[in-house]
Amino acid sequence: MLTARQIDLVQQSFAAVLPLSDATGAAFYERLFAMEPETRQLFGTDLTAQGRKLFMTLTTMVDALDRLDRIVPVARELAIRHIRYGARERHYAAVGNALIETMRGTLGPAFDAETEAAWRAGYAVLAETMLLTHRAAAAA
Repeated sequence: MLTARQIDLVQQSFAAVLPLSDATGAAFYERLFAMEPETRQLFGTDLTAQGRKLFMTLTTMVDALDRLDRIVPVARELAIRHIRYGARERHYAAVGNALIETMRGTLGPAFDAETEAAWRAGYAVLAETMLLTHRAAAAA
């Protein structure tokens, strides 16, 4: 569960990143592919379009951080799509780390320890739901 302060930090920092979404999306995928090269095969060739999809999903998630009941169905659907693409459980940690590093690189000093902790907590909510869905699908 995120605190009101954490939600505010994520939403404010995300608002600062939105005008840079194309460059930030490109930086995210560059970091992800460096951390987990195997993930490259999960994405098409148009990484600009993929970055826009990433930001559409992030916008939905960030906007609903104070209404987790809205995030859970979206996260489950996202997990099911990613299973079809070939995502593995270990990829979720790489995505989280790439997201944190990308936010740090984009926001610079504004991405302080408190803001980072808020992003980690927010991503944990998303990743936990996706991993539970992933595991349930694998067991079925």
